Amino acid sequence: MQAGQMAYDRAITVFSPDGRLFQVEYAREAVKRGTTTVGVKYKDGVVLVIDKRISSKLIEPTSIEKIFTIDFHVGCASSGLVADARVLVDRARLEAQMHRITYGEPVSIEVLVKRICDFKQNYTQYGGVRPFGTALLFAGTDDNGVHLFETDPSGALMSYKAGAIGAGRSQVLATFEEKYEDNMPLDKTVLLGLEALAKATDAELTQDALEIGIAARGEPFRKLDQEEVGKYLGKVKKAKK
Repeated sequence: MQAGQMAYDRAITVFSPDGRLFQVEYAREAVKRGTTTVGVKYKDGVVLVIDKRISSKLIEPTSIEKIFTIDFHVGCASSGLVADARVLVDRARLEAQMHRITYGEPVSIEVLVKRICDFKQNYTQYGGVRPFGTALLFAGTDDNGVHLFETDPSGALMSYKAGAIGAGRSQVLATFEEKYEDNMPLDKTVLLGLEALAKATDAELTQDALEIGIAARGEPFRKLDQEEVGKYLGKVKKAKK
């Protein structure tokens, strides 16, 4: 960093002369160092796939959670600081339940995501706080269709047909640009997500290190069990041979 930038680096509330908030940019760097997380729309829903990046054989893989259920119809996956992600997940769950109690209906995906992004944005403009060092992929279905949203530490949001966050984002998006198709069936979508994740990951994908979540129309958001994950992973490895 240049010496002249240091005065703008120390506080979240100070813009640099070229309009940058350095602490927000540093939070984005924390996301870029996080685990690769993939989201893909298919014909009737959205698939989330994540590599939990287990760094030691002594770690219990089930203790690492990167995909979360928010409400019946919506879930999310995180990349970056896991503790920050848990705070945002708890906030999203609270917002979803408050909306359900107040209006007697499930919250729409876009409304929920905007509320979480408003919450994240608050942490970019007040002294004494720091931005959340995590990005989230929200996946869900509602009366308006199938949705996949990406949020970043600044509070910005974007809707995607297929997207990714984390360390291997560029490699995953390159695969999607080449192979993604509208209205794919579920199995083909999961296999595409695993293929893209494999290209973005240095180590070989293993069953214990993978989490897969599915948000489908008319069904509760769910995470696949290890047996289902193993079947899909076996198909990917078989296709490589």
